[in-house]
Amino acid sequence: MSDYNELYQQIILEHNKKPRNFKVLESANAYALGKNPLCGDQFAVYTKLDDQGTIEDIGFQGDGCAIAKASASLMTNAVKGKTKQEALQMREEFQKLLLGELDESQPHHLGRLTILSGVQEYPVRVKCATLAWHTLGAALQGQSEVSTE
Repeated sequence: MSDYNELYQQIILEHNKKPRNFKVLESANAYALGKNPLCGDQFAVYTKLDDQGTIEDIGFQGDGCAIAKASASLMTNAVKGKTKQEALQMREEFQKLLLGELDESQPHHLGRLTILSGVQEYPVRVKCATLAWHTLGAALQGQSEVSTE
């Protein structure tokens, strides 16, 4: 197994076992529920935006596979402190990354999130990895629910 694949697996397992920001955020002022009907994954994303539209705090709750939970955990760490627009841009870049459409040699805002590019090797898992991102996008755009279908 390559070092990259080993690191990818370690990160998925670590964030699945001990997800960051796995909480209901009582002070949230933006919320959405995301569902992947094909596999049953379901997450709620809670965000607290300040007056300037910066994500002050974020949390998620729900059930999903290891890839979905790890992706949600990594996402919450990555977008905390970002503006609404920056988070939406990251969502678009992440989607492109998993579809193999992101030119990683060009500037982007994903940082450590690129480790999840290994998901593209498993096309049926792309929706698992993007569920939390779709849900975040819905919350930031005032939608209460979103589906990967």
